[in-house]
Parts: sequence; structure tokens; C-alpha cells
Amino acid sequence: MSDEALLVMDFQPAVLGAVGGDESPALAAATKAVTAARKAKVPVVFVRVAFRPGYPELNPTNKGMAPLSGYGDVFVETEPTTQVHPALGATAKDIVVIKRRVSAFAGSDLSAVLAGLGPSRLVLAGLVTSGVVLSTVREASDADFEITVLSDACADPDAEVHQVLMNKVFPAQADVLSVKEWADTL
Repeated sequence: MSDEALLVMDFQPAVLGAVGGDESPALAAATKAVTAARKAKVPVVFVRVAFRPGYPELNPTNKGMAPLSGYGDVFVETEPTTQVHPALGATAKDIVVIKRRVSAFAGSDLSAVLAGLGPSRLVLAGLVTSGVVLSTVREASDADFEITVLSDACADPDAEVHQVLMNKVFPAQADVLSVKEWADTL
């Protein structure tokens, strides 16, 4: 059992479009992180944001989530736009968690998966920094996990917000490393 687990969050076409699509440097970095984790036998957990047809999980008063229903079927769980990006090499044997809110923990079975895997440290890669990464850092910290955020395997549509989070906010609760820095510790 590894003392770490790598969470690769929201690397799916519906979200990647906001941060450079298939050419996103964060996607390339996340792919390297997955390769390093697998080589070191660190469990990889892919997290997707997706909803049932008709978006019954989205309350119209939720300013952050309700607008997603306006994208048609783009965020419906069975659509190709919500699947883990193929560059990450996810297979049928991999753990894939579907979440219904911003945090990887909210509206998902991630806590149960992590209880089974038993890590004390979570390593985070995700899109977008001000969304899933920020929310997951906060919730993981509240659950007493040690946390590493892979700075180059995260991206945000607002580069300034990304930098503020990486340089000023996350260091209070997490180690912030590049994928190479983290991989060198494995």
C-alpha cells in the first residue's frame, strides 16, 4: 500500500477547452505525473465532473454550478466531453470517480476510495486551479491529508489567479512542486 495517491482531476475535453485544450501544458505535465506514479506504484485516481441527463443534480440557485446545464449535453456523464482525456492513458482497470460538485470529494465516492487505498498524502493535478484544485486542497486539509499540488499539472483560465493560489494560498496547506520535483522524490 502506497502512502500517496495521485488525483488527476477534471482533465476532460469539456474543461480542457478553458485552458488551452489538447495543447495545454498542464495536460502534458499531468501525463508525465501519471507515468511517474505508475512507475513508482503510486495509485492514480482520475476524477471527472459529470451529471445525469437533464442535470437533476444542479440547483438553479447555485451560481457556480447551475450554468453548466446551459451547455447542452457537454457535461452529461455518458458524453465523450466528460471522459478522461485519452492522453492520460486511463484504462478500464483504473479508478475513475465521478463528482457532481467542484471539490473532488463533494458528490462523489472519493472518500471511500481513499479509505480503501489508505494514503496519508494526496498529490493533486487538476483543472481549474481556482475550482477543483482549490476546493480539493481545502477539503483534503480538513480531512488531515498531507497534500502536494503539482503546479505545472494545474491550470486556470486566469493566469494571475493561478499564480496567486500557487505562490500565496496553497503553501499554507500544501507542498507546491513541479511534476519533475515530485517525480524525483519517488
